[in-house]
Amino acid sequence: MPTRPLPADGLDSAAAWRRLVVSVLLTTIGGVGMWSVVVVLPAVQAEFGAARGAAALPYTLTMVGFAFGGVLMGRLADRFGILAPLALGGICLFLGYGATALSTSLWQFALAHGLLIGLLGSSAAFGPLMADISLWFARRRGIAVSVCAAGNYLAGTLWPPLVQHAVSTYGWRATQAGIGLFCLATMLPLALLMRRRPPAAAVERGGAAGAGGTLGLPPSVLQGLLVVAGLACCVAMSMPQVHIVAYCGDLGYGVARGAEMLSLMLGFGIVSRIASGFLADRIGGLPTLLVGSVLQGVALLLYLAFDGLTSLYVISALFGLFQGGIVPAYAIIVRELFPASEAGGRVGVVIMATLFGMALGGWLSGVIFDLTGSYAAAFANGVGWNLLNVAISLWLVQRRAGQGRALPA
Repeated sequence: MPTRPLPADGLDSAAAWRRLVVSVLLTTIGGVGMWSVVVVLPAVQAEFGAARGAAALPYTLTMVGFAFGGVLMGRLADRFGILAPLALGGICLFLGYGATALSTSLWQFALAHGLLIGLLGSSAAFGPLMADISLWFARRRGIAVSVCAAGNYLAGTLWPPLVQHAVSTYGWRATQAGIGLFCLATMLPLALLMRRRPPAAAVERGGAAGAGGTLGLPPSVLQGLLVVAGLACCVAMSMPQVHIVAYCGDLGYGVARGAEMLSLMLGFGIVSRIASGFLADRIGGLPTLLVGSVLQGVALLLYLAFDGLTSLYVISALFGLFQGGIVPAYAIIVRELFPASEAGGRVGVVIMATLFGMALGGWLSGVIFDLTGSYAAAFANGVGWNLLNVAISLWLVQRRAGQGRALPA
């Protein structure tokens, strides 16, 4: 009997794939808020005569705002659809970058970054978009979510050189104003293309507790385990990402080499995110998370074993290839185990945990280095946190496998 063709605007349809293209564009554009502040930091510090620690405050507030904003914008999307947070995000990025361009003190610059750019702006263009696109796919949900998430790494690849060129040519204030105008002019029209609500089949398939149930656990317990897992994996992930430049400087290779390794990580991270999506469509979100976590631990151990220049380039490429698919796996897991109507808020909570993990891990690694005078203990600390993530992932995979065996034939 021939299979019934999918509707033109249903799950896994041509409309869903077009929506994915728009989502990647929005993630790449909206992701500017996470990267531009790092590039303009030296110019802002020089103009306001601030110390390096004080000048880092705008980045810190941006990341904190981004973390909490993912939950806020996710719940807004659950209630009103993705158009509302995307439109709000585009407007707030315009206002935020405009406010920074007009700021007369560092605290004004930092506040605009934390509230308008982080909390209400860029946060709308990551977690909520992953949750939304997951509602449009069933057979290809893994690859769709992973491709959407890759937009964030594309933003990290494309925006810094563009912003640096603009700062050196026009100055940081004109650059900030230009970014805001660009976000407004591009994100609002793209957001309008996302106004259609998800197919009814997405909600029907979600059921009362997701397609896979909550593994026999209370939803709050399962959510809590995913939060701890997300925190742990990103504490481990942050060690190379945050400190590889300084590590290369300490080894005598120069910070430029470290910057090249970081770029290599992000580039291979894009490949990893897409490849992990194909894997998730075959084996599911939880096993994909477990595979990524185990491989990330292997890469961290390699950093402990080898510190030659060529070795570090190879290991950094491997690290990017291993870890890039971990964060998107959480969005896939949420869609598999929780109701579709709660996807935005729950994905936002787990993404918030991963961001806090990155912040905590970056700080912990610095403290450990200060105490020991070496990054060896910091890498070992990352391995320990990674083992916690592996333990949680393995337990959840085994629990789901046990439920499958318990089902009647």
